[in-house]
Amino acid sequence: MTTRRVFNSISLLALATIVLSSFTALSVFAQKKASKEKSSSSKTTTSSKMSTTPARPQYVISVTHGGRPLGNMTIEIYNDLAPKHAANFDSLVAAKFYDGTAFHRIIPGFMIQGGDPNSRPNSGKPKMFWGMGEPGQRTVPSEFSQTLKHEPGIISAARTADPNSATSQFFICHGSPAHLDGQYSIYGKVISGMEVVDQIARVPCEQAGGGDLSSPVEKVEMKIVKK
Repeated sequence: MTTRRVFNSISLLALATIVLSSFTALSVFAQKKASKEKSSSSKTTTSSKMSTTPARPQYVISVTHGGRPLGNMTIEIYNDLAPKHAANFDSLVAAKFYDGTAFHRIIPGFMIQGGDPNSRPNSGKPKMFWGMGEPGQRTVPSEFSQTLKHEPGIISAARTADPNSATSQFFICHGSPAHLDGQYSIYGKVISGMEVVDQIARVPCEQAGGGDLSSPVEKVEMKIVKK
């Protein structure tokens, strides 16, 4: 009788252990499944957020020198970092504002500057006025960055001594003018066709109004379209 009770007790204990083990295993399985589902959901959400992030707009600048094609460069505009300048640039491109304007100021190892309406073929303004801008052009408030650096290919807004005087003119860095960092609004970069910038920097120049040899002898003309 005592032996049977012990045996029964052992059997019941073993059964309870099996049931408890099964319950634990099921619990662990359920937790792992929930964890996987949560991870999958998190990845889907992250992927969804990444896919809805708008890409930076791109534009193609076609360049001629003395009427002869020099090539194309593709630029990317930082609408996330300099939204006001990006919007201004986009609206000007949409209106074909830049078509026929010149890279009127070229300093190798520093930058090439263009986008002045005075340099259009139908402006009636001689070269001495190129770069002075037109009265009444819409100005853009400064969007200085403490992290972006002026380096080859960077696009930045040309302006007067007033930090909030940027209009349509821009310059593309041919060097790394660090003294401009945090002082001029960077709003884009050349992402392909930097060799075209190099070619522009090599065109023969004559003396400009400021006394430096920065005015191209033959017109370096641009046309910009959105991709």
